[in-house]
Amino acid sequence: MFPRERPRRLRTTASLRELVRETRLSVDQLIYPVFVTHGEGIKAPIRSMPGIYQWSIDVLIGHLSQAYQRGVRAFLLFGIPQVKDPRGQEAYAPDGIVQRALRSIREALPEAILIADLCLCEYTDHGHCGVLKGQMVDNDATLDLLAKTAVEQARAGASMVAPSDMMDGRVGAIRSALDAHGLEEIPIMSYAAKYASGFYGPFREAAENAPAFGDRRAYQMDPANRREAMKEVLQDLAEGADMVIVKPALPYLDVLSDVRRAVSVPVAAYQVSGEFAMIEAAAQNGWIERERVIMESLTAIARAGADMIITYWAFEASQWLSR
Repeated sequence: MFPRERPRRLRTTASLRELVRETRLSVDQLIYPVFVTHGEGIKAPIRSMPGIYQWSIDVLIGHLSQAYQRGVRAFLLFGIPQVKDPRGQEAYAPDGIVQRALRSIREALPEAILIADLCLCEYTDHGHCGVLKGQMVDNDATLDLLAKTAVEQARAGASMVAPSDMMDGRVGAIRSALDAHGLEEIPIMSYAAKYASGFYGPFREAAENAPAFGDRRAYQMDPANRREAMKEVLQDLAEGADMVIVKPALPYLDVLSDVRRAVSVPVAAYQVSGEFAMIEAAAQNGWIERERVIMESLTAIARAGADMIITYWAFEASQWLSR
């Protein structure tokens, strides 16, 4: 075949490379996760996640308005409560921090896609994702509280809810509750394949949700299991999920690719805090080219099959993609 076949011919210029590029990134694919807290005038830096902050609602609205102007249309909200308790009551309180944020952001950005992360771990004093029975999470007792939270989030202005707790049966319980309250148009974006990953470390600081004891391996997935992810995804879809998330992203590209090939619904991948922190730390030490590596990592996630990417770099990447 050589010299007739010379693949380098299509790599000689930037314009040619762009013309034949197989995987294309767009700002429309990006979902920006943010942390919202009580108070006013707050922009508190997260030490392990350079450039990421806990925001009070008044300051956050200005920041999200900038992101919206850059083309980022979807935001994933995590709340930092004022008071924590064993049952995570602020998660489903009508005036809980996420519900308050949803109402304010919806008023400021009526066309934005506001996704409410749906879990109890930020709100419980023990840091686990549900109601405890001894030192284990009581799966079925937790479902009622998750369903109640979903209803309050939807009433407050969420475009969709995103259950991240990994309780069995949660999607069905949430779907039934939303429908029973006349909220049947609210989609469910399920964290369907969520692994018990060591890459979540910096998030624990950002969301202030580290478990007071033990870990979450009894309900999040074992990192060694690939086939089990499809079982989780298909179960959530059968219960009424409208789209699914694979989390983390880069360490689980094989799982992401499997899911993309197997289902016809939209698939998202969450580029988690540990992925973010590693690249930022290496860039700060001058070991890698920051923007180049960030964009390469996002491209890898899209290439593996993600329709949407949840990334802490959404704000910056939106500017790079517009060049």
